[in-house]
Amino acid sequence: MSKTPEPKEFNTESKEIHSVYKHSADRFFDEVEKSIPQFHQSITSLQRSYIAAWKKAVESTMSMTQEFATKCGMSTGVTSAMAKIVNGTTEEFMKAHALQNKAILTAIDATQQSINTFNENAKLYTGLDQGIMQYWIQACTPTRN
Repeated sequence: MSKTPEPKEFNTESKEIHSVYKHSADRFFDEVEKSIPQFHQSITSLQRSYIAAWKKAVESTMSMTQEFATKCGMSTGVTSAMAKIVNGTTEEFMKAHALQNKAILTAIDATQQSINTFNENAKLYTGLDQGIMQYWIQACTPTRN
């Protein structure tokens, strides 16, 4: 049974564990970053498809009700009060949609700020940890007289 060689991407040369970990983490994050444009395109396509399907359903419903009313001889006249209600409802839907978008964008911005704060704090904690580590190394290393 022959052993297949490891792909070149794997770091088998190094004898130091941190180098192997770093290489592996770098490879992982490179792959994750490569998927961002594809993910973005997929989400955008999905959203467009959803909106197109929704629009088609509304248009089909309007077409069917218009055809039904015409074939049945129903009056399709509208009073100004009814037109005002329909237009007002549409305006409210549009306002709700705008508020929803604003809330989502605000949440995304807040999340981004939280990530930025985490990254800044991680830098500070790393500095503190390095100071503590240095203290323990000095405290635990015997002095030579």
